[in-house]
Amino acid sequence: MKEGFAGIGRAKLPASVTIATGFFSLLLLGLFGTVSFSFYQLIHEVRSRVELEVFLDDRISDLQADSLNARMQSIAGVAGTRFISRTEAASRFASDFGADVVGILGTNPLPRSVEVSVQQGYTAPDSIAHIEKQIAALGGGLDIRYNKEYLRGVERNARLFTLITAGVGGVIALATIILNAFTVRLAMYARRDKIKTMRLVGATRRFISAPFLFEGIIQGLVSGGLAALGLWLVFEQALLRYEPAIYQILHPSTTVIYPALVALGIALGFFGSAWSVARFLRKA
Repeated sequence: MKEGFAGIGRAKLPASVTIATGFFSLLLLGLFGTVSFSFYQLIHEVRSRVELEVFLDDRISDLQADSLNARMQSIAGVAGTRFISRTEAASRFASDFGADVVGILGTNPLPRSVEVSVQQGYTAPDSIAHIEKQIAALGGGLDIRYNKEYLRGVERNARLFTLITAGVGGVIALATIILNAFTVRLAMYARRDKIKTMRLVGATRRFISAPFLFEGIIQGLVSGGLAALGLWLVFEQALLRYEPAIYQILHPSTTVIYPALVALGIALGFFGSAWSVARFLRKA
């Protein structure tokens, strides 16, 4: 470890460039990660609100309706059901539209229904479609409705956003690894004579590479720490002051992103150094 700090001291300019580049790269990754994490939390919340509304045929008796309700509850993926009577349906209509349907029409045309809530692990479109088929198989002229197109649109946007963030994040991470690797390689090249001497006297690859690996870890730690600090300034000083609405949406994700940036910086520094050390020793 002492030799790792000494190596950074002997190559101040390359180490500074690597730390600065790592800082900006990890800060950008942190911003992407925060937005992505918040987006997935939003998707999870949207999915958790998905409900199927099953309208019952007028010919179904109350006893049959109770039986259907109980059978729906036993379907895998169904979190719970709620039976809605004609009276409750009319009351909801009056609450939503401000009009008494019975007073207007002289009768209550609204059907009985069952609201079916879905468990968290079954909120994907394919899983909900499977639940819909199982409910339809119960018979009785059931009319099953839920917002299919909205849910499919959410899933399409989620996949597209995942591809974009994964691609951008991968490019930034790869660039950080390569820059760190070049810095370590420069340091090893500057000490090539010493490394050759060490190999001649029987030093192992692990003994030779350890200082350079520590050097990469230290650089990654500093870059990740600075990136976490920079992200904290962006959210706690800029967004909170000027865009509090956006801050409220994104802030819950930062508690995960701050330590993740430090850990990612260490990991990128280590792998960049390991890659460079392995290539150098293979050619030496």
